[in-house]
Amino acid sequence: MADTTVLLDGLHFGEAPRHGPDGKFYFSDFYEKAVFTVDLDTGEKQVVCSLPGQPSGLGWLPDGRLLVVSMKDRTVRRLEPNGVLELHADLFDIATFHTNDMLVDALGRAYVGNFGFDLHEKIKEDGIESLLAPNYDPPGTPLALVEPDGTTRVAAEDLKFPNGTVLLPDGTLVVAETLAYRLTAFDVAEDGSLSNRRVWADLREHVIAPDGICVDAEGGVWVATALQPVVVRVVEGGTVTDRVETTQISYAVGLVGTTLVVCTAPTSDPDVVGQQHVGRLETARVKVGDR
Repeated sequence: MADTTVLLDGLHFGEAPRHGPDGKFYFSDFYEKAVFTVDLDTGEKQVVCSLPGQPSGLGWLPDGRLLVVSMKDRTVRRLEPNGVLELHADLFDIATFHTNDMLVDALGRAYVGNFGFDLHEKIKEDGIESLLAPNYDPPGTPLALVEPDGTTRVAAEDLKFPNGTVLLPDGTLVVAETLAYRLTAFDVAEDGSLSNRRVWADLREHVIAPDGICVDAEGGVWVATALQPVVVRVVEGGTVTDRVETTQISYAVGLVGTTLVVCTAPTSDPDVVGQQHVGRLETARVKVGDR
C-alpha cells in the first residue's frame, strides 16, 4: 500500500518538481510540452509556459527568471518577464543526445545532464532487463556547465546518463548516474569547475537506477528509483535510511519543508506516456531533522 497521496493525476510524464523562489511549486510535463505550477494543497495547476522542444529540468537565475531545459533541441531557455522564452544556452556541441535534468546554483550557474544516447530505442530493441546486465556498459556523456551569461563548457566527462543533480549543505555536488546505478560526488571550485570525482553512494545492490533527486537539510539525498514504485533516502556510503512507497514508478522528487513531492508514471516509454494521461504527482509527509 502506498505511503503517498495522489495530488494530481492526468499528466503525461512529470519531471523536475521544484519549489520556486516566488514560493510557488513548479514541474515540467514532457509530452504536454509545458511547465506548470501546482498548489500543493488543492492540486490546482496553471501553465507557466509552453515549450515545443519538450521541457525537462528547471531552475532560476538570481534575478528570478526561470530557466528551462529544452530536451530535443539541446538548449536551455530563459523565461523573460514579458513571457517570451529566449535562448539562454545551446548545448548541441556538448550533449550527445536529449538534454534532461538541471541544477541551477545560487549564482545562476546551471549543470545540465543528457541521455547520452537513445535510451528508449535501446529498451525497445533489447528490453529493459538489458540495462541491468552486469556487463552492460552504456555510453558515457559530458555534464554541461552553463554560466549565468549563457556561455557553456564541459563540467565532467564520461558520465553514464547524468540525471538529477543537487548541492549538499557542505557544497559538494552530487549527480545521479542513472545507468551506473550510483550517485557520484564532486568538489566545486569558485568558478564552478568540478574535481575529486568519487562514488558517493553505490545503489546497484538495491536495483536503484537513480533518476531525479533532491536533498534535505541534513544532507540526505532523496532518490526517485526509476524502476520501482518507491522513493528512498540515501546517505553517503549508500545506506538507505527511509523508504516511501508510491502508487507508480518514481521518476523525480522534490522537497518542500516536510512534504515530499514525487512525479510517477507506470513507465517512461514515450509510446505509452506520450499518448496517455497516466502520470501523477504524489505527496507524502517525511521526517526532517533530529535523526
